[in-house]
Amino acid sequence: MAAVIAFISQKGGVGKSTLARTLAAVCSHAGLDVVLADLDPRQQTLVQWQKARTAQRVSPRLSVEPFDDAAEAVERAKACDLLILDAPGGVNDDTLAVARTAHLIVQPTGPTRDDLHPTVLLFHELAGVGVPKSHLVAALCRVLDDEEEADARAYLEEAGYEVLAGFIPESRAYRTAHNRGRSLTETEEQEFNDRADALIEALLTKVAAITSAAEVEEPTVIPKGGAA
Repeated sequence: MAAVIAFISQKGGVGKSTLARTLAAVCSHAGLDVVLADLDPRQQTLVQWQKARTAQRVSPRLSVEPFDDAAEAVERAKACDLLILDAPGGVNDDTLAVARTAHLIVQPTGPTRDDLHPTVLLFHELAGVGVPKSHLVAALCRVLDDEEEADARAYLEEAGYEVLAGFIPESRAYRTAHNRGRSLTETEEQEFNDRADALIEALLTKVAAITSAAEVEEPTVIPKGGAA
């Protein structure tokens, strides 16, 4: 059974799909059989990005598949090494279904209070329904400098939640890479690849703890429609 890593957020535009596809690219480069599940059938950010990746002939080719819900996607976990769930922005029954399905829940966030406050609220909500805090981790994205990163990290840690080491800075290099079907670690500027590597390495440490286990506990499959 594959490890299941979910990327969720209460707000859109905070780096959720950005980190999901970067993790998929890095793990695929390492030889893992990865499925990247796009759970937003309307927007299909990852599906469109994969089309650009194919058109640009970027290697490795990634398996990106659209799904209507987490339960359907989890069926794919039976035939791969790593399943990455990219949930739609916002909070609804499907968000809870995704959280209960995953072995690790990553919530990207910007560094402003407008982003940090809803991030903490969503973590509180998940912890309140029984999701272990050890399964919840934040990732800082779209950060301008080290001071802003330190303030945001302190805010989240004071609220009682783990924050991945490193951060993703705001950069045109990343946006250009996305337009060409590339991930944060596949830009044309090594400096920005290295900056992204620091955060992804911290995330991979957590993923490795799951994928290197003799057996990965099978995640809870939520019935279609999101009911627990």
